[in-house]
Amino acid sequence: MARSGKDLDADYKQAGFSGSLPVPTSPALIIVDMCAAYLQPGAPLYAGIEDAHQNCATLLTAFRDAELPVVHTRVEYGAGGADGGLFYQKVPALACFDKGNPLGEWPDDLKARDDEVVITKQYASAFFATSLASTLRAMGVDGLYITGVSTSGCVRATALDCIQSGFIPVVVEDACGDRDQAVHDANIFDLQAKYADLISTQDALARLAE
Repeated sequence: MARSGKDLDADYKQAGFSGSLPVPTSPALIIVDMCAAYLQPGAPLYAGIEDAHQNCATLLTAFRDAELPVVHTRVEYGAGGADGGLFYQKVPALACFDKGNPLGEWPDDLKARDDEVVITKQYASAFFATSLASTLRAMGVDGLYITGVSTSGCVRATALDCIQSGFIPVVVEDACGDRDQAVHDANIFDLQAKYADLISTQDALARLAE
């Protein structure tokens, strides 16, 4: 029988989901793919996530002020998606990220500094086929505050690989976005139930202030 709302929450908890993880003691912020392709009206991937964009910028400033590590991810493909494999074939909109396309660029308020880690990827997870896990271990990071786009795609994949790689995933719900609110909500629910803890931007700022 299908369940919804509070009944769904209760059903998952009764079944043994929705536990909680330790609060990271040496966290880093990761901003996943928050670029012009999702923020520029008229772009194929435009998602109308201005609030999430602003929350990412707020968190970026806070982590920098606290002198905590920041990781930025970006997607880039060779001409025609030669290094994009079946993912590029499945999602034609990924042509937005062909090398040199301005839609792959970060907005001014989210641009990486020279002393911040940049992960260039071709697939959904920031961990898949990249140096992210080894870089985080070398930095002494034990958990990631995960933000960016899209909740159902690269954010979800990154959170899943985060916990599978031994790091504590904390998804900042209102600093993530998707092109449809229902899709965002469904994935946030599932992430909290199985793979990550959730937090708001304001609660994340309060943690940093402590």
